[in-house]
Amino acid sequence: MRTVFAALAALVLAGCATASGPRYDVIIVGGTIYDGSGAAPFVGDVAIEDDRIAAVGDLSGASAEMRVDASGMAVAPGFINMLSWATETLLQDGRSQSDIRQGVTLEVMGEGWSMGPINDAMRRDMIDQQAFFHFDPTWTTLGEYLDTLERRGISTNVASFVGATTVRIHELGEADRPPTPEELARMQELVRQAMREGALGVGSSLIYAPAFYAETDELIALVAAAREFNGGYISHMRSEGDQYLQAIDELVTIARTTGARAQIYHLKPAGERNWDLSEAGLARLDAARAEGLDITANVYPYVAGATGLDAAMPPWVQEGGHDAWVARLRDPQIRARVLAEMRAPTTDWESLYQLAGSAENVILIGFKNPALRIHTGQTLAQVAAARGASPEDTIIDLVIEDDHRVDTAYVLMSEENIERNLRWHHTMIGSDEGSYTPEEPFTQFNPHPRAYGSFARFLGYYVRERRVMPLEQAIQRLTSMPAQSIAISERGSLREGYYADVVVFDPATIADHATFAAPHAYATGVRDVFVNGEQVLRDGEHTGAMPGRVVRGPGWTERN
Repeated sequence: MRTVFAALAALVLAGCATASGPRYDVIIVGGTIYDGSGAAPFVGDVAIEDDRIAAVGDLSGASAEMRVDASGMAVAPGFINMLSWATETLLQDGRSQSDIRQGVTLEVMGEGWSMGPINDAMRRDMIDQQAFFHFDPTWTTLGEYLDTLERRGISTNVASFVGATTVRIHELGEADRPPTPEELARMQELVRQAMREGALGVGSSLIYAPAFYAETDELIALVAAAREFNGGYISHMRSEGDQYLQAIDELVTIARTTGARAQIYHLKPAGERNWDLSEAGLARLDAARAEGLDITANVYPYVAGATGLDAAMPPWVQEGGHDAWVARLRDPQIRARVLAEMRAPTTDWESLYQLAGSAENVILIGFKNPALRIHTGQTLAQVAAARGASPEDTIIDLVIEDDHRVDTAYVLMSEENIERNLRWHHTMIGSDEGSYTPEEPFTQFNPHPRAYGSFARFLGYYVRERRVMPLEQAIQRLTSMPAQSIAISERGSLREGYYADVVVFDPATIADHATFAAPHAYATGVRDVFVNGEQVLRDGEHTGAMPGRVVRGPGWTERN
């Protein structure tokens, strides 16, 4: 009898163990899973334990501290913003609200300028040029800056390229000359140091001074140093206008010479006279890939770009930095020369004012000087008419009066080309903006609507409505493809053992709402976001959690 009772007890205990199954911190239940691979979705569950994905599939026998019902929703890896300018905004507000509410869980920074390495002169200039956000740059290297973000608390993960412009300024200031062999060697060593600290590679932005002064061989030397650590190259090319195809050729040459992966920032032929270059540009990229080069691109899904009024003036007048630029503009003789060059057709430098076609296509969106903020959101044509001045004179006057570059949007692209570039199989998404919330100090200026809408617009307007690609392919463009392009591991896919960056959203309703007239408007349709296993967005509202981490590049992995 004792044996029978023992056997029955064992069966009961075994039955209890089977019924309870494994137990996790979180199970996201019954969603349509897009795992990031581009494969067809399937209905299933995702389990999270600590900061990792513990299981994916049918987990009906499992239990959890938290169950999230995702029935009727899409469940995807966290989205990767391939061009983030949240470098300063995350210091102001680590919640990264405008991106988190679109499902972004990783901000990739470093378009030409990075937050390190900096020296004392660069630190002073960084403080002098602060307009809306005020902070003390206590760091020296890029790695120290990234550590500062993580230590202060951020909701998204962060990663960065080291800026070719930043490295150049560190050694040459803002002079228009090539580096000496000794200076170039020091620049290469700065790149190597950044790679050891976790940089992803070298980023450039070649239409702006002083980046414009760098020749191709200088860029090759810097990228070669990054390539020693399996780093890549990413570039706002030397031209997106009249020299668009030649600029693509330069990027391909750099990739071919160094063997590095290369990506084009915000791929676009700009200016109506260049719109027909789109297909020829993609053909050149396809040819480079057929050759075996790893060439990719990112875009933001809008016909207008945004930068500053510096992109309307020749680079030579900006040599030496901001103060030298403004001082020259105050000189009547220099001003006359600048005006003449702003009005004359040229291929010697990239004028976004000329590419926009008219002053009506230039929108002023951010001023440092409070007295000028009455013009926020107005076109250059409106401000020039109110002042009784030419558009070119108004550009110069505004830079002088604002003592800043003046944040500006330029209408440059065609919808047809946006869709063509999105359909290219190697295109990803980058906002080319900071990450904001509709509160002070962010409401003192108008960001480009892409800050609040890039990812939602891509998934809502272009994927759902325009059907530029199936949703599973679109998710791949936001997740595993960018992760592979920057050579990071264990992110970008819903796979067991990967970090638990997870987005739950409604494909039927996800939409952007920000416009140039009212840019501080959150996107809708993203319901839940987890970063490193911790819930940051719950039922569309920020939880206040800041579990974001620095995502290190391949050089850091090798070192450790």
